[in-house]
Amino acid sequence: MTQPEVLKNLLNAVAQGNISPDDAMAKLKHLDYEPVGNFAHIDHHRALRTGFPEVIWGQGKTPDQIAQIMEAMRDRTSVVMATRVDPETYAWIKEMLPDAEYYPMARICALKRHPNSSQSHSHLGTIGILSAGTADLPVAEEAAVTAELSGFHVKRLWDVGVAGIHRLLGNLHVIADADVLIVVAGMEGALPSVVAGLADCAIVAVPTSVGYGASFNGLAPLLTMLNSCAAGVGVVNIDNGFGAAILAGQILRTAAKIKARS
Repeated sequence: MTQPEVLKNLLNAVAQGNISPDDAMAKLKHLDYEPVGNFAHIDHHRALRTGFPEVIWGQGKTPDQIAQIMEAMRDRTSVVMATRVDPETYAWIKEMLPDAEYYPMARICALKRHPNSSQSHSHLGTIGILSAGTADLPVAEEAAVTAELSGFHVKRLWDVGVAGIHRLLGNLHVIADADVLIVVAGMEGALPSVVAGLADCAIVAVPTSVGYGASFNGLAPLLTMLNSCAAGVGVVNIDNGFGAAILAGQILRTAAKIKARS
């Protein structure tokens, strides 16, 4: 359930006499944020403020820490997910949380949705995600899985970099059908500029750390994207597929809010 639904159900339970005011107060105590052990404070109100729930950064956390945070979030948000989780860490999490799911290419661990939760395509619009090369797929899949778990419709188009531009030109329908595009590229990072010259929607460019020495672990494609001569390109940090998905989702959510007001 989303945070507004949790609050509404709690208020209805008090009004109907199904829960005492004291018990409701105890539940409300951790409605905004909740301590987990001595290592985390879960921001339960983030979805109310920003439209998206808190997501766990898995890298650097122990399996037990991730599992405890996920369990505390389970019934309080529409999606519970941890990014940058390696297979070994997931195996330990699975022992503690049997319903945990893993997306190996994206390195994302998530809990299955609540049975009465709308699992897919709860938001209007389509996010198209393009990758320049196969080596960029971990970042591209991080963006794709994040967007899908957040309720967005995603179309993927992989390995269409500028070294073989005909591969991109043969799939222009993916660009035409998208309401916002995420373009992931390493090496010299030219693909977002090319796509932006063909698309009539916003482009979220994601530089990756893929490339030879002079790519400087993603700095070269980052600078290329920041210096794009094509209009309508926004750039996120190196390898930040998650951030790209959230930005694309916010663009679609903003468009939906404007349409609802008109």
